[in-house]
Amino acid sequence: KRASDVKRPAEDAEMLAVVDANDEWIKDERRDQVHSLGLRHRAVHVLIFNPAGEVFLQKRGLHKKENPGMWDSSVAGHVDAGEAYDDCCIREIGEEVGLTIDQAPSRLFKLQASEITGMEFAWVYRLDTGQTLTPNLDEMSGGEWFTADEVEATLNDPAEPVSEVFRLIWETYRGALT
Repeated sequence: KRASDVKRPAEDAEMLAVVDANDEWIKDERRDQVHSLGLRHRAVHVLIFNPAGEVFLQKRGLHKKENPGMWDSSVAGHVDAGEAYDDCCIREIGEEVGLTIDQAPSRLFKLQASEITGMEFAWVYRLDTGQTLTPNLDEMSGGEWFTADEVEATLNDPAEPVSEVFRLIWETYRGALT
């Protein structure tokens, strides 16, 4: 078979907005091209907390190109071309953990596009809920609830695979609390 005959995963064909250093739209481009060329684009991350104050972390699917099998934010995803950050957040929460919400949760902070973020500008949100999460195992390999101390221990354990962007998110989040 020729390489052109091999079917690409559907997510490679997703259209994303390519943006400049100020997060202003330039053009739309296929996801695989955006990543292979290192172009700036948009994403969301969500930290979901339960009533006990624990945060849900997802274990990324092994099939994922970015950070396969690593601990990451509760929910994370690319903002589609023409989509607003808040709309993406609502969509990704539904797709990844099965929660239906009417409006985007609170925005905590925005990460600047950098090598650590995979050239993504990313709004980070916080959702507090007592609802049961239903992890989408097509998107992730699983997930667990962690206390803040358990997150810290996981981040400090060299045997635990943790995405660099989640490290940045958690450090920024914890720094904002002090």
